[in-house]
Amino acid sequence: MDESSQNMVNITPATPGIYLMKDKEGKVIYIGKAKNLRSRIRTYFRGADSRYMVPFLISKIHDIECIVTETEKEALILENTLIKEHRPRYNVIFRDDKTYFTIRIDVTDPFPRFQLVRRPKKDGAKYFGPYPSSASAKETLRFLQSIFPLRTCRDQELKSRKRPCLEYEIRRCLAPCVGHIDTSSYQRLVKDSMAFMEGRGEKLIADLRARMNDASELLHFEEAAFLRDRITAIEETLEKQSVVSMSSKNRDIFGLYREGILTQVCIVYVRKGKITGKKAIPVLKIQGDISDIISSLVKQYYDNEPYIPDEVIIPVDIEDRMVIKEWLSEKKGRAVVMTVPKKGECLEFLRIAGSNAENVFRTERRAMDPNETLMDMARVLHLKNEPNRIECFDVSNIGGTHAVGSMVTFVDGRPWKAGYRRFRIRTVKESDDYAMMYEVLKRRFSRKEKLPDMVVVDGGKGQLQVAITVLKDLHVQGVDVIGLAKGDKERDAHAGQDHVYCVGKKNPVYIFRWPEVLFFLQRVRDEAHRFAVTYHRKVKHKSDFHSELDAIPGIGAFKKKALLNFFGDIKKIREASVGELQKVKGIGGRRAEKIYTFLRHRAEAENR
Repeated sequence: MDESSQNMVNITPATPGIYLMKDKEGKVIYIGKAKNLRSRIRTYFRGADSRYMVPFLISKIHDIECIVTETEKEALILENTLIKEHRPRYNVIFRDDKTYFTIRIDVTDPFPRFQLVRRPKKDGAKYFGPYPSSASAKETLRFLQSIFPLRTCRDQELKSRKRPCLEYEIRRCLAPCVGHIDTSSYQRLVKDSMAFMEGRGEKLIADLRARMNDASELLHFEEAAFLRDRITAIEETLEKQSVVSMSSKNRDIFGLYREGILTQVCIVYVRKGKITGKKAIPVLKIQGDISDIISSLVKQYYDNEPYIPDEVIIPVDIEDRMVIKEWLSEKKGRAVVMTVPKKGECLEFLRIAGSNAENVFRTERRAMDPNETLMDMARVLHLKNEPNRIECFDVSNIGGTHAVGSMVTFVDGRPWKAGYRRFRIRTVKESDDYAMMYEVLKRRFSRKEKLPDMVVVDGGKGQLQVAITVLKDLHVQGVDVIGLAKGDKERDAHAGQDHVYCVGKKNPVYIFRWPEVLFFLQRVRDEAHRFAVTYHRKVKHKSDFHSELDAIPGIGAFKKKALLNFFGDIKKIREASVGELQKVKGIGGRRAEKIYTFLRHRAEAENR
């Protein structure tokens, strides 16, 4: 340790606090906390810290600023705050790029309602979730509304409404806006819905059944039937939920997967013994120990998260686990357990979370690297070639009119605009998609251009056979051909799902089990469709605004406009004499004679 480093150590207090390491420009490059600041700083300069990134860090340090705190817990809170403020290069930064939906209900409101929100607040309301997708959150909300008919209108509508809305008519609301239900009855319904959301379904069913029996004995049959239907709906839902734990604890499990310097963390949520969802943290690219990564993520995650579970399960032990546990317990208002399981069901939860982290990592990597997707596609579809160059074809027409075709090219998984082609259908006059596809493919493969590794046609067996025929007729060999089509919504077991027709296979290949391959092929097909439709619209637009005047030599846009403004329409121009045509501004005698002769000859040709 040199003299400068020794001086830094000597002036550092031996108390709890945080330290900010700065480079020569004064920029904060790392923030840490310690129970004893002097001891922690000494480990850096004496080489006692074996973490991989420490040598890089030491070479950059020009100054260290310390902030003293009373306790280690205060240091933890301050460390979180300053990391968010300075975002140092060598710290693990929690980037939450996906804001998941949660369901909110304000229990202090006399007539509360369920709401979907993205960012929970500490406002006294109850929050349920988060849900892994907006679709699942909305589906849950629809289900809640069907069995617990709380209001859906905003507060202003609740106050101003004079008559019940349609929701009341279809029995999805009890119309508190016009006094059709009192506060106490409404609040009972709110408590029932919250019991269901909190996982107390069995107790809720027992209570509802007792109330149903009471209503039946009092001859309130409509109310009894209403409760019966609610019980049935809840029972069916509970049957679909899989119990993974006999414990009723709410748990967050931090699963981790690492490959090189890339680390993927996935948090799995267990509520009342059931896995309810997961949250994937964006991939971290940082040289650091797993324990440091987990410690930083846990602190930053729960600093932003209003809901704290009963138990937090982490994959490795961390130095400040007891301090974090104390901090979480204080935030929650009761004891929070933080464990590193060695056996039992918690270890199984950890394996599940780890598997989810690996799956998310693989999926994200494929999305970032199209080559992996192309390799998977070659394997799944049993292609002869690696599909590095793909050409996709589509046709667009309305009843055979203005028919066009398109070809888009993807090279190494990305669109190559220089390889795009468009075709105006010349030989097919009627609505025959097969004949149109044949013409497009024949014109493409008759050219002396580089052959693709794979041809994709938008369609099923018929379009695939057209492509095979064209390549055979033109003696083109060594090219893979597939057809991408949607399943018949009525006849197909996989209704509406995209599937692939391959050469030599009778049945289609359903590739929903390989989502990256499916999404890529859909993207290629949709790009070909977009390119075809765009060209079709352009051709149709040009045709719609074309008139006989465009075919007359010497009549440009200005004179055509003058003629139409003077006469009103093309019919009156046809009927006009040479003298009448001369009255139009800019139309002299010779030009009037030319227009009159051209239109007269055109009319005679049409009458023959």
